[in-house]
Amino acid sequence: MKWLKRLLIGLIAFTLILSIVLYVFKIDYLLKAVRVTYFNGHTTAFLEDYKYFDNRKIKKSTVAQPWNLAKNYNQIKPTEKLKKLHKQIGTVAFLIIKNDSIWHENYFDNYTKDSISNSFSMAKSIVTSALGKAIMDGKIKNLDQKVSDFFPEFKNGLSAEMTVGDLASMASGLDWDESYYSPFSITTKAYFDEDLNTLILGLKGIEAPGKKYKYLSGNTQLLAMCIQKATGKSLADYVSESFWKPMGAESDALWQTDKENGMVKAYCCIASNARDFARFGKLYLNHGKWNGTQILDSAFVAKSVTPRFKSSPQYGYGWWLSNYKNKKVFYMRGHLGQYTIVIPQDQLIIVRLGHRDKPKIDGSPYRKDFYIYLDETYKMLEQNKQ
Repeated sequence: MKWLKRLLIGLIAFTLILSIVLYVFKIDYLLKAVRVTYFNGHTTAFLEDYKYFDNRKIKKSTVAQPWNLAKNYNQIKPTEKLKKLHKQIGTVAFLIIKNDSIWHENYFDNYTKDSISNSFSMAKSIVTSALGKAIMDGKIKNLDQKVSDFFPEFKNGLSAEMTVGDLASMASGLDWDESYYSPFSITTKAYFDEDLNTLILGLKGIEAPGKKYKYLSGNTQLLAMCIQKATGKSLADYVSESFWKPMGAESDALWQTDKENGMVKAYCCIASNARDFARFGKLYLNHGKWNGTQILDSAFVAKSVTPRFKSSPQYGYGWWLSNYKNKKVFYMRGHLGQYTIVIPQDQLIIVRLGHRDKPKIDGSPYRKDFYIYLDETYKMLEQNKQ
């Protein structure tokens, strides 16, 4: 029994020493990272991890606006290639909306149309929408308003000229390591840290802002902090009032927060369902109008889905951009293959949510699964014409 007692004392001492070391070196967030991620059998953030964090509610409308169902709803089955892909990379929701009606939807892994899951960086498009709304509401002057107007911490050095538009277009020049699998990256720390505001306000500019694109999640977090300061509202409430309720969302959404300030993880982590995410696709497809009401400025929408820099045609302001067979495509994209894809020419919206994605195409910012969703959706639509 003595050896058992010694072992127990040794384990307690080791845990105590480890905790002190992590705290001293300011990496105590790793304890939560291990508990939430690795103890649940994952190596990175996962679809249902919102259950392990504090959340703010994005409240739904009291008058829901359900999507119309197409006359031939779900009559065309997925192609064999699409079915294989869904199984291979763990799709949980796949939705095709054509001409403002749901034409096809499919759910897997015990998910339903009402199940919510983490959207990861699709939230960046929603935060940028909130920026456009704050400009429309007169709370923020324009895309050229300086970040230092809201946070004097950025008044000096290279960041003195940094604007909210630079944050939205990923051109801040801030020091940030966009690594999702390294436990020591600032991205991982931001995900598990208890005080996001302090972390973000400690960022330094290492390049001149407004010159080139570099995708950094810290940009969107800082942008969200500016919007909150300008509007005097939590971002979850502002998104609810500005979009979730006017667009008739059918379900409340959850937005993960830090523990210290209740600050949303703005660069990621809105948990909702495919049907409600699709509403942002519809809003941008219709140039900021929702059922005849202009809830987001059309000029801002147009700018958002246009590249800011010729050297990075894949990104505008908060939205990813592409071209498919000479058709303009813009979309929301998140870690592990979360997509809300819009092809305006064909009045088409595609939403995919799931556990994994495919690797990037060599030398391209696009992933292999992205084009499979497009290819196979159009094959299904062709079957409908036959």
